[in-house]
Amino acid sequence: MSIVLMFFNVCLSAQNSTDSTIIVGKKIITLSEVVIDNKLNVPTFINRVKNDSSFYKAFRNLHIIQFTALNDIRMNDKDGRLKASLSSKTRQIRLNNCRSMQTLDETVTGDIYNDKKQFNYYTANMYASLFFTKDTICGEDNIVQGREFSTVGKSGLEKHKEQLKMLFFNPGKRIKGLPFMSNKTAIFEDDMAELYDMNIDMDFYNNNSCYIFKQTVKPGYKSKVVVDEMTTWFNDSTFEVVGRNYSLSYDAGVYDFKVNMEILMTRFNNLTIPSLIRYNGNWKAVTKKRERGVFTATLSRFE
Repeated sequence: MSIVLMFFNVCLSAQNSTDSTIIVGKKIITLSEVVIDNKLNVPTFINRVKNDSSFYKAFRNLHIIQFTALNDIRMNDKDGRLKASLSSKTRQIRLNNCRSMQTLDETVTGDIYNDKKQFNYYTANMYASLFFTKDTICGEDNIVQGREFSTVGKSGLEKHKEQLKMLFFNPGKRIKGLPFMSNKTAIFEDDMAELYDMNIDMDFYNNNSCYIFKQTVKPGYKSKVVVDEMTTWFNDSTFEVVGRNYSLSYDAGVYDFKVNMEILMTRFNNLTIPSLIRYNGNWKAVTKKRERGVFTATLSRFE
């Protein structure tokens, strides 16, 4: 009887394990019990994740509204001590289909700026290209369909800015123009997906009921990927991205980086928009000194 019961328990355990795992292409995805009970159509969900545009659209939505931003940029030395910083409060104004930015308050330390008030640091310059507006920009919209990032015709800093935007807004998608690693970012494609452990769970996040999709590189494969880990919270009704945390790293010899990012979304006038962006990165390019930067953008007072 004991042997029979042991055999029954082993079979039941194996059955439960099988029921909690689904294969989509070469992706082996583990489902939590609550996801199984919710009868999620996993192949359809994975396709939504792969082709998601809501994350990028949330940032495009910032181009058509007014908001206040608290900006904190810190550049550290190799021991984590502060070398230079910028702390500011800015206000984006939108008027007559144009947007501009007002600096309401600013405090700087160290050599964050040069004599011409240009950023001395690559990381700070990148932040400015993403979140600061120079002069007045008109005729923008929040449409993302048909809009693609491209490095064609760009060189130097402008090319690097575009590449950073590709990694920032489209983590997990194949990115052209990134030397040595363009094919290593496509973590939803079968040839890359098999290098990851994938899990789907459900929980509340930022007052939203969400599906939680987590991808973590398998042991021994870190040198073959760019996205080490990514966790995304999707609203379980709209499937829009509610939040995302991701870790990126790569060493190509001529350059290397290790970056962690966290983005939290909020809702305003039926628009999903970022409310908090955190970045902690260590970059080294062959023509640049190593930079260790930390920045936080906190957005509020949307109009």
